[in-house]
Amino acid sequence: MKKTILFILLFVLFAIAFVFDMAGKDLNWQELLTVLSNGDTDSISSQIVQQIRLPKAITAILCGAGLSVAGLLMQTLFRNPLAGPYVLGISSGAGLGVAIAVMGATYLPVIANYGAISQVVAAAVGALAVLLIVLLISTRIHDTVSLLIIGMMLGSLTSALVNVLQTFSNPDALKVYIMWTMGSLSTVSMSQLQLMIPLMLVGFLLSILIVKPLNALLLGENYARSMGVNVTFIRTIIIITTCLLAGVSTAFTGPIAFIGITVPHIVRGIFRSSDHRIVLPGSLLTGATLMLVCDFVSCLPQYSFPINSMCALVGAPIIIWVIFKNKKIQN
Repeated sequence: MKKTILFILLFVLFAIAFVFDMAGKDLNWQELLTVLSNGDTDSISSQIVQQIRLPKAITAILCGAGLSVAGLLMQTLFRNPLAGPYVLGISSGAGLGVAIAVMGATYLPVIANYGAISQVVAAAVGALAVLLIVLLISTRIHDTVSLLIIGMMLGSLTSALVNVLQTFSNPDALKVYIMWTMGSLSTVSMSQLQLMIPLMLVGFLLSILIVKPLNALLLGENYARSMGVNVTFIRTIIIITTCLLAGVSTAFTGPIAFIGITVPHIVRGIFRSSDHRIVLPGSLLTGATLMLVCDFVSCLPQYSFPINSMCALVGAPIIIWVIFKNKKIQN
């Protein structure tokens, strides 16, 4: 009963955050409801809400929920409270793809730069390439700790290649790439959401289907095997799901840090449980809500802050708290 009440409260907070993010700092609730109910596309307020605010809010929900679930999956797989959705090098692979498309176009004329859509395609290709490498390695290496180290090394390798490209890049291309690394929810249009939404829904569905094996993995791979879980198969599904959620989010919005690491800890603290039947849907709601709040706050000043900055301001203190808490338990 208590958990049901908590879920209801989370949903109410999510609805409030959604309304605030849609209204922004220049529309009141009454104007927002009028725009949404009338469907008038001629007024300036209606165009702002339907063409800018609504796509951005939907993107925030998808990214916040997707990164949170991906972070939860990684923390369960590696049994590491500080594991996040990017530990397998997905973000670095996407970054390398964008770096080649943006900064490599100067030296490789065959690479055509068509603006934002080319960045999305390049990031998706880069993330997919890292996914295939990780999957190939996972078929040969069955130790999760070794897989984690290899993922980190892949991330370091791709980051090094990006640094090489930055060294020889012209200032304009370098500025475009740096802006992409700051993350943005406002670059996703309604037409792009038609591709983003189905991909993210597939990732959410896969994560829901493996809830029971995830609970078994909480007590270690040996225990999971004793319960009849095909650990190799489930680990592959976890990797694919994580790469899908984190890769798609990064491709469309750029790398957004801290949400994937912090939200699972927030949810475990709220519900006092590690049961994925509770923590997973809780992470979906909390991640979406937190991203909406960060987006709303980042747009309050006269000049909008990068979404990555707001997520870091929220996430970094929680990570520090987790480290101190674990240290206290060990002592």
